[in-house]
Amino acid sequence: MTQRFLPALLSASLLLAGCATNPVTGKKEVMLVSEGQELAMGKESDPAVVAQFGLYQDQKLQQYINTMGDRMGAISHRPELNYQFRIVDSPVINAFAVPGGYVYFTRGIMANFNNEAQFAGVLGHEIGHVTARHSAKQQTTAILSQVGLMGAMIASPRLAQFGEQAMQGLQLLTLKFSRDDENQADELGVEYSTKIGYNAAEMADFFRTLEREQQQAGGQAIPDFLSTHPNPADRYTHVNQLAAQWKQKPGTPQTLEVNRDKYLRLIDGITYGADPRQGFVENNAFYHPELKFQFPIPQGWKSQNSPQQFQMADPAGKALMMLTLAPGNSPQEAAQAVAKQLNLQVAESRQLTVNGFPALAFVGTQVQQDPQTGQQVAGVQVLTYLIQDGKTIYALLGASSPQDFAAYVPVFTRTMEGFQRLTDASKLNRQPEHVRIRTAKAGQTLAQNLAANGIPEKRYEEMAILNGMELSDKLGRGMLFKVVGK
Repeated sequence: MTQRFLPALLSASLLLAGCATNPVTGKKEVMLVSEGQELAMGKESDPAVVAQFGLYQDQKLQQYINTMGDRMGAISHRPELNYQFRIVDSPVINAFAVPGGYVYFTRGIMANFNNEAQFAGVLGHEIGHVTARHSAKQQTTAILSQVGLMGAMIASPRLAQFGEQAMQGLQLLTLKFSRDDENQADELGVEYSTKIGYNAAEMADFFRTLEREQQQAGGQAIPDFLSTHPNPADRYTHVNQLAAQWKQKPGTPQTLEVNRDKYLRLIDGITYGADPRQGFVENNAFYHPELKFQFPIPQGWKSQNSPQQFQMADPAGKALMMLTLAPGNSPQEAAQAVAKQLNLQVAESRQLTVNGFPALAFVGTQVQQDPQTGQQVAGVQVLTYLIQDGKTIYALLGASSPQDFAAYVPVFTRTMEGFQRLTDASKLNRQPEHVRIRTAKAGQTLAQNLAANGIPEKRYEEMAILNGMELSDKLGRGMLFKVVGK
């Protein structure tokens, strides 16, 4: 699109959208997205979110988040919305919302809350993004992008375009909110959690946990809710001030709940960290105990696993690989489907056997449309192996630019022809860790209680952060605390 068309397009969009009243502020605002479009975006994004992470299967925990969410939605500024709440199967500490009332919590963040009030505050924050229509306001700068590392890792525009098309099933709407939006969501989190009877100061304390998690990760940025705009220390102070103000307002319950023990008992047994049953990387190889296969990963390549696919990227940003499922009853049918989905012109193909599995390999060039001329041009080159295991067909794809493709073919081939049956019992039987709730002995510190429960000293600080405590904190008789084990 040429630059001269942009002002006209923007003006037309503004005229079509018109002004809308913000449900939270009551002020008129120009919105490029109508409420109907907002609801539609959420409905369309939800399957992609679920596909990206998978749902965490815990009926009791899901019922809890539904009940709390419904209570809070009813007193929010948009009670008419049909809010949907999901716990997704990710170890990352994160919570996020997409337009239209879809709110997601990872099992990672659920494991790190230490009471109901902390959860309620974050729940209010995410519902606040929805009620204040932050996503609609930010839509002009939003993009539909994959949640993962590929977008940031692959520098080549051609490869990025390939990745976008190849990963359509994993795309979802992600929005970067402004400092003002984040502050407003914090304010609404305090308001909503207080209104349903919880002590919002606990939300401020959770910011300390997030800050410690970030420091333990070496200062690496943590997604969405841990955003550093504004920084956690400022947010801690601001939320504490807001919580104190709300306690003084007429109609605020005399006693605000924290409910530590109730929450800890609720999450007893929750999966902690990465779940190896869904696949794991070890010693430059990917293992999948449930599906019983393995294959090598090129030395130094970065990787990310999700329920729908496994991704690998060259650190130089010149190539990517992925494994995913392919449709069809045979490698030949799967090859036709993959070539059609990715707009690949197939140059050569051959049937082969990969470690006893029937397979088909082909090389294709992705056909793209030139945005200036509208003509079709050659894009990235792709090597694809379709490998059949019973009724399941796996697609292993490797892509790079035409000028680099020949150099990467041996790397792609070694990985793809390294696909084989997993038989190692130590890998097949790998189990995830779980949060276990224990009862403290009187007069002992957290460190002493961790030692008494067999926690290795190298994990003490990790457990202290998980409990929202210091190792030197004294635990009273009967006090509950978290440990981690199989």
